[in-house]
Amino acid sequence: MGASHIPNRFERQPRPPGWSRRGVLAALGAAVPAVALTGCGSGTADASETRAAADAQASASTGSASPAARTTPPPVISVTPADGTKKAPFTSPVEVTVTGGTLASVTVTGNDGSTLDGALDETGTTWTSSRNPYSGTKYTVTAKADGGTARTAAFVTRSPGETFVGRFTPEANSTSGVGMPVSIRFTHAVSDRAAVEKAITVTAEPAVEVVGHWFSDTRLDFRPRTYWAAGTTVTLGLRLKDVEGADGVYGVQSKDVTFHIGRSQISTVDLAAKEMTVRRDGAAVATYPVSGGDAEHTTWSGIMVISERFEQTRMQSSTVGLGDEYDISDVPHAQRLTTSGTFIHGNYWASAGVFGSRNTTHGCIGLHDAKGAGDTSTPGHAYYAGSMLGDVVIVKNSGERTVDPANGLNGWNLSWADWKAGSAL
Repeated sequence: MGASHIPNRFERQPRPPGWSRRGVLAALGAAVPAVALTGCGSGTADASETRAAADAQASASTGSASPAARTTPPPVISVTPADGTKKAPFTSPVEVTVTGGTLASVTVTGNDGSTLDGALDETGTTWTSSRNPYSGTKYTVTAKADGGTARTAAFVTRSPGETFVGRFTPEANSTSGVGMPVSIRFTHAVSDRAAVEKAITVTAEPAVEVVGHWFSDTRLDFRPRTYWAAGTTVTLGLRLKDVEGADGVYGVQSKDVTFHIGRSQISTVDLAAKEMTVRRDGAAVATYPVSGGDAEHTTWSGIMVISERFEQTRMQSSTVGLGDEYDISDVPHAQRLTTSGTFIHGNYWASAGVFGSRNTTHGCIGLHDAKGAGDTSTPGHAYYAGSMLGDVVIVKNSGERTVDPANGLNGWNLSWADWKAGSAL
């Protein structure tokens, strides 16, 4: 965009004592007849006298009869984007320059209350904002040159044509288990992963190193090396506004989100023994008989994190590629472990003797429960009541391979080195 010029046209240099506009004009008017008289009244005037008179007349007519009559041009301030611009770019910084002087101060304020900080160059003649202006915002620039009067300019930045947001887990102000990562899913595929990841921060108190890992061009998760410490406060900072995630596609979010880590609960399911041991804050608090996947529908092994919880939910075999084998409308106390459909849940349709003795499920982990989810004495109810989102469930001896880390919130199955290798920074 062009630059707007803001001249200090109202400033005048002080005149020397005893001088006035009328006095100057009178002196100039008297000089002409004097020269004229000298040139016409004496035939004996020599050439040097004639030249002196002509020089005097020329000096008077050009205003250079005295140094005191000279003026200094005022400083001229220019702003980029230019004053009055309606669709200014938001992808480059604001610049203020001055000619014929140096800048004393510059302020740039948006109508959203934001301000742009910046710095002068070594010459003191150019100020550049330290970041780009926000899109869709009106900015007012106030600049002053040394010894001058403040001048203003205004412009409006354009709005992006296509945008994206990051939808995050867990929810703001929620409390989660020690296995809960910060998982962000973007509404548009990201091609510039480094730019987007750089605009996101995840910090913890107590402090711990937290690193991002891209599972796809729409999913970025953050986690520490090991599970969060119980009682940790985690803050997610999103500074995605005007970050170009893909060609011509810009972020719109600028916000901070805080959530908390509760007590530590880690449950270990041994499907050879067909039992689950629950440890809370390091101490064993319960052991439950379970039934896992049968030989044809083995349960994923590895570290899994509870990502959803339902007091009752419908489960259909058709949603997991098993045709019409089952359709149960009221599965009690269901907690999701994978995106592909693995749950740990209550089971009222199998006999109580199955749990702890045989693996009979289609891949889920079942605990004895009652229809209607109202019997508080059952293992299914007790385990559900003591659990929360983000709790860790470790499955071993299932006869199945380790779950894909991207299948649910299960990035803990990656080594720290492999996790860090998935960062774009």
